[in-house]
Amino acid sequence: MSQFASVAPAAPTVSAALAGALARHTAQGFARIARVNTTLVTDLEQHGIGVTMVGHEVATIASADAFARATGTLAVAVTTTGPGFTNALTALAETTRARVPLIVLAADAPTTGNRPWDVDQEMLAAALGVRTLTVTPDNIDAIVDRAVDSALRTRRPVVLSVAIDVIGAPASLTDSRGIDLSDPAVIRSLSAATLPSAAATPAAIPHPPTGVNPVERTSAVQALTVAMRPVIIAGRGAWLSGAATELGLMADALGAITATTALARGIFPAQHFDVGVVGGLGQDAAMRLISEADAVLVVGASLNSFTTAGGTLFGPHTTVVRIDVDDVPAPEADHEIVQHRLRGDASAVLRELRETLALSRPAPSGWRERVPGLEPGGTLRVRDTGFVEHPTGICADGLLDPRSVATRLAELLPLDRYVATDGGSAIAWSGRYWSVASPARSIMVGSAFRAIGLGCASIAGVAAAAPGSTAVLSTGSDPGLQALDDVETAIRTAQRCVIVVWNDGSSAADFAALANALGAQGVSVTELAHLDALAAWSAAGGTGTILLDCRVSPTVPSYVPRAH
Repeated sequence: MSQFASVAPAAPTVSAALAGALARHTAQGFARIARVNTTLVTDLEQHGIGVTMVGHEVATIASADAFARATGTLAVAVTTTGPGFTNALTALAETTRARVPLIVLAADAPTTGNRPWDVDQEMLAAALGVRTLTVTPDNIDAIVDRAVDSALRTRRPVVLSVAIDVIGAPASLTDSRGIDLSDPAVIRSLSAATLPSAAATPAAIPHPPTGVNPVERTSAVQALTVAMRPVIIAGRGAWLSGAATELGLMADALGAITATTALARGIFPAQHFDVGVVGGLGQDAAMRLISEADAVLVVGASLNSFTTAGGTLFGPHTTVVRIDVDDVPAPEADHEIVQHRLRGDASAVLRELRETLALSRPAPSGWRERVPGLEPGGTLRVRDTGFVEHPTGICADGLLDPRSVATRLAELLPLDRYVATDGGSAIAWSGRYWSVASPARSIMVGSAFRAIGLGCASIAGVAAAAPGSTAVLSTGSDPGLQALDDVETAIRTAQRCVIVVWNDGSSAADFAALANALGAQGVSVTELAHLDALAAWSAAGGTGTILLDCRVSPTVPSYVPRAH
């Protein structure tokens, strides 16, 4: 008999039980390490969850958010107590408003009471609309499953709060059969095959149910049947639904011109009838064309003031058909809009709508074949590059025209890119000028909450989601300076990374020098020829991080409101 036969196995700790339960739902975590959460991070790694260490608490959630957007699977963010949790709140607000499901594993105040630096983390999360579940030593599997189900079902983050004096306490595990797995005698009586598995495929974000109002469906079909100038606009919700194929089929059935929001670039299978991003980032001639549409089918897009260019996108004669999982309001507009709302999963509703439409509309409109300017280089595709106004790319103040910089970078950036865009003017230059292969490659953490400084924090999430691809960050001088902690994280975690700083002089920082000090290649870009350093970097293998400190003129506005 073995000398160890009489030694009963120790009951797992709450931390280990949490890690085991989370490993059934996710394979990736992001953490800001501190004394109070070291055990949690260690146990996650021991249960097969990869954990990326980030430089600031806000990046734990921003990186997990970016990972979820890029992969469509769940991630976990590990935060610390008190000020560590409050530091992460901006990213938590963004994730909530962007409807990105993830789990926040938050160390919390001890059960004995708050210390001077503790705060009511549950109330803070609730103020943002985020649900908190408190972890106790009992039924940890059930608590984790409940949190994951809530996150996936509501498409929002959920906080798992664990008091610091509970983290290392013995767990009392009870499985779905009511068997207490912390009892050594029970464990010895069970074969390995009967124990719950600690690893499984990470949870994918599910599609919501469909429940279209038949009256609205009839009205929508009638509007689309008689449409002679149809347009389809797709947003991020269409991508989450996996509706790309159905969108292409519907566009062909209607003979529709297509367009997207910034978060859905690249979703349509055929690009030759696509006029690009709508709204504030759109090309003027293309937006005027959309305003001529008599029917616009909008799929999974919020139609906020940015998307509608301050309410000027649709003409007064336009009928809007909306497909969305939410009961969406009328789009922002400077005149009354006729809207038909079809609530449900985009793929399913599109399929149902297309099949019904086939009975009443046997042929497409033919409008898109008659519209001039859709050819390569046509007026509906050419963007304002600034070359005519500033042929050398230099403005009157001696600084670069950002339009010329963005146009040249569109030619030089690696094709395998994922583009993470910060808030502010960085959205304009990357969103207008840089294409992506699919919506999953456009990561705009911060846009829903109008926050800056989260773009750099999201690079670690992109790096974990697609380690073999090139992570590209578009950021401004203010958000870049705000997120210096996470510049280091980006350099450390991304195998291939291009950081573009639109440095308009609002801060005195020398980002090229900072990049060199952190171990990256920093390039000060004061003329277009300096961008050739990116071509040389790519030719040399494109490994490591290159930062382009582009000294651009503040005289070129990043966003100009449109009016018909």
